[in-house]
Amino acid sequence: MSDNIIVGMADYKIGKAPDKLMTIGLGSCVGICIYDLAKKIGGMAHIMLPSSQGKKGDNPAKYADTCIPLMIGDLLKMGVNKAGLKAKIAGGASMFSFAGNSPLMKIGENNAERVKLEIKKAGIPLVSYDVGGNFGRTIILDLTTGDLLIRTINHGQKVI
Repeated sequence: MSDNIIVGMADYKIGKAPDKLMTIGLGSCVGICIYDLAKKIGGMAHIMLPSSQGKKGDNPAKYADTCIPLMIGDLLKMGVNKAGLKAKIAGGASMFSFAGNSPLMKIGENNAERVKLEIKKAGIPLVSYDVGGNFGRTIILDLTTGDLLIRTINHGQKVI
């Protein structure tokens, strides 16, 4: 029987099939799923911000640039094949509209771009993503199939 492993905000968890990893309430945050389908092992992170720069001593799972390498390291310790890793991401919405065009106000967009960059730097293919928009998401990664179920309010659900 599978367990749903809940990933909180500024958190990441690792699981093994038949587990499912789940995070709720992705707005401007990004859910990052990195998995090895052959070994049926994967991780999910719920990052809040793109960069930990200047935030020494803070929770590394909060930031794309520190969380992704940590999660990959833990996956490698579980015996995944780095060459077999794949990634899927969701979230990065613009939940609020602000007057002006300040890059500081594009938190969701900045998060999604940084996550894509960090995954690329790690040499992991980003096989699919669902980012942007102005609505929240709940995501569930099935470690048996590699399917990522994305649920939204008023925008239905889909599998990527």
